[in-house]
Amino acid sequence: MPFPKVRDYKYTMRPICRACNQRPVAVNYRREETVYYRNRCDNCIRRGRQEKAPVARWQSAGYKKKTACDRCGFRSRYASQLLVYHVDGRLTNTELSNLRTVCLNCVEEVRRLAVPWRPGDLQVDH
Repeated sequence: MPFPKVRDYKYTMRPICRACNQRPVAVNYRREETVYYRNRCDNCIRRGRQEKAPVARWQSAGYKKKTACDRCGFRSRYASQLLVYHVDGRLTNTELSNLRTVCLNCVEEVRRLAVPWRPGDLQVDH
C-alpha cells in the first residue's frame, strides 16, 4: 500500500528587511506552493521606513564629484548638473583614472560622438 502523497513545500530562509537590516521581511501572498515576500518587515512598513538608497560604485571606490566638468570646464552651481562617467565603458572598473565628471551638455556630446564612455551608477542627489 503506497503512502499518501505529501506536498513538498519549499522551505527557504526569509530575506532580511532592506530598511532596518534586522528583521525578516513580511509575507506578501502565497500562490500554490510559492511564497512571495515584501521588501520590508512589518515593523518598517507600519513606521513608514523606506529602503536605504544604494551607494554608487564610484562613490564607494572613493571618487568624489568635482564642481567643474572635466571636458569643457563648466563650473556647476548644483551637484545634479554633473554626472560621473566611466571612460572605458565598463561600470565595474572604478579606478580613479577611469572616472570623469561631465556636465549635462557634454553628456549629450559624448552620446552623439559615439565615445565609449558610459554613465556611472545613478544616485539621489543630496
